[in-house]
Amino acid sequence: MARSDAAHRRLASSLSPSTQMAYLMVGVGALLLIAPLYFTFVFATHTRSDIFATPPPLWFGGNFMANLDLLLERLPFWRNLAMSLYVASATTVLNLFLCTLAGYAFAVYEFRFKKQLFAMVVGSMMLPSFLNMIPSFMVMDLLGWLDQPRALYIPGAAGALGIFMMRQYISSAIPGDLIDAARMDGCGEFRIYASVVLPLLGPALGTLGLITFISSWNNFVGPLVVMRSAENFTLPLALRSMQSPNNTEWGALMAGSAIAILPLLIVFFFSARRLVAGLTAGAVRG
Repeated sequence: MARSDAAHRRLASSLSPSTQMAYLMVGVGALLLIAPLYFTFVFATHTRSDIFATPPPLWFGGNFMANLDLLLERLPFWRNLAMSLYVASATTVLNLFLCTLAGYAFAVYEFRFKKQLFAMVVGSMMLPSFLNMIPSFMVMDLLGWLDQPRALYIPGAAGALGIFMMRQYISSAIPGDLIDAARMDGCGEFRIYASVVLPLLGPALGTLGLITFISSWNNFVGPLVVMRSAENFTLPLALRSMQSPNNTEWGALMAGSAIAILPLLIVFFFSARRLVAGLTAGAVRG
């Protein structure tokens, strides 16, 4: 231990003042980012009066189970949790499948209006998301999908960001000679995609899957537009429905928020390394 401390002190003394300042700023920034997450879990274990006390509680209390019981009285919380998991999982699976197909087509094939179509896909990412609210509602109403989970995961099944990511990754990571060799061996086009291309997309699939799952899990506007019954609310909308001007049970709300955060932390913990690999793959491949 003493030898390790001495090594750390030598390393710290060897850093320039500017480097030490950079590390300090990064550390302070990390604490500021972690603070809301920490206080969400702390407040989940306190009553509403404790939360608004001066000073507020800085450590965990013993009121979590009471807050959870109150949460379950106000909301069909476990159904809302299952709905969020179902919608986020379906959106992720469909997005990965369709975006890899589209990205593969844009990267490998030559067809008429290819550049124009890809430009339209990229250009759609520039549009503000709120512009889709009224058209989405009108289309879902026309199809009779209001207040149904499919109204959330079908529109998100092929995002422009995913198509762009997959096209760029396949163009840089999959050699054209490999695809030509598979064709010479008699593979059909879909078999080439499934047996040759898809196994090589691990980092990109992990990155896109994580981004899609988190985005769908945190989606608030989409369920707000198309969902009607409390049983079909996803977690963000269900927790928002607990708020009222004068009678918000903040302890119960924080307990629900803490539980809602846990799946994201678990997913990120197991996929963080793959996320970094996927984001940096384009930089390390020439």
